[in-house]
Amino acid sequence: MKRTFAAAMVSALALATTASAEIKIAHVYGKTGPLEAYAKQSHDGLMLGLEYATGGTMEINGEKIVVIEKDTQLKPENGRALLEEAYGDDEVDLAVGPVSSGVALAMLPVAEEYEKILLVEPAVADSITGENWNRYIFRTGRNSSQDAVANAIALAGPDVHIATLAQDYAFGRDGIAAFKEALETVGSKVDYEEYVPTDTTDFTAAAERIFNAMKDLDGKKKLFVIWAGGGNPMTKINAMDPGRFGIEIATGGNILAAMKAYKDFPGMEGATYYYYDIPKNPVNDWLVKEHEARFGTPPDFFTAGGMAAGIAVVEAIKKAGSTDTEDLISTMEGMEWETPKGKMVFRPEDHQALQSMYHFKIKVDPNVEWAIPELVRELTIEDLPIPIRNQ
Repeated sequence: MKRTFAAAMVSALALATTASAEIKIAHVYGKTGPLEAYAKQSHDGLMLGLEYATGGTMEINGEKIVVIEKDTQLKPENGRALLEEAYGDDEVDLAVGPVSSGVALAMLPVAEEYEKILLVEPAVADSITGENWNRYIFRTGRNSSQDAVANAIALAGPDVHIATLAQDYAFGRDGIAAFKEALETVGSKVDYEEYVPTDTTDFTAAAERIFNAMKDLDGKKKLFVIWAGGGNPMTKINAMDPGRFGIEIATGGNILAAMKAYKDFPGMEGATYYYYDIPKNPVNDWLVKEHEARFGTPPDFFTAGGMAAGIAVVEAIKKAGSTDTEDLISTMEGMEWETPKGKMVFRPEDHQALQSMYHFKIKVDPNVEWAIPELVRELTIEDLPIPIRNQ
């Protein structure tokens, strides 16, 4: 009788352990602050990606997925402390995030210290998978070089002079450095660089310096802007009539709210990471349909990125058969998976996700709130020579 009871207890305990088995994921991101629109999209996309990749069960191999949210408030010290808390106290299997490149750089050493994966999405700075990289870092988001090479292909040409305007921190500095390098590969260069604080709202002085540097140059002249968050430098500089010096404004893609300002620039060309109407594949079809149904709007720039991260997490754990860090690293290096943008591949050397970008030309439709980036050409993985910067 005692043996029967003991056996029953062991069986019940095993069932309870199986039933309570969880896969814990921390989403450490700037939920509040000036980039909160990016953050919301990223989180919505992550949850949609997990749902899509699990067929709606939110389970992997019978284990329930639990997502723990942590708000960095865009402060590097918060990002570091919260990631330590996630790995240590919460005992998460891996973490995703953050939004800000500056916060991401503070978080990278924590992943190495705890020997746990940090899947970076959507922070962009090259140094994340470059000089500050470690083997526990993977990134589904595009990096500055992918933006830069794609925009160089879209903007460069014979007798084209280019000035740049960017925010004075990792995102802006890395972005311009990568853009300059990319331009050199297509036989062009940056003639003038301007950096301003991230919270700049008055661009008068910066614009005047750019105009003075460019006004006497012959040929086509373009001002390439790299910007994140508010401030709207393009519209404000455009109000100062750069056209009187023959200067055209150019930039890459952005979220839909920011692209309302692009309506002032019909015909403007650049390259973008994502626009919901460009990719044609089953994953994006599902995302567009579900996002419209649930939120009443099309999916945005960072929604697609968050979804790519969510799908990557599920595919990696499925293929690895566990959440063991070493098993995941071995599985994810070179892993291909389908996203709203089509195929992505984690490059083994630096764990950067290689992916398509899109050369666009702005079309203005009075019936659409934002400017429409019409596809000129998809720039595939093979079209984009992205440097490896961690060696």
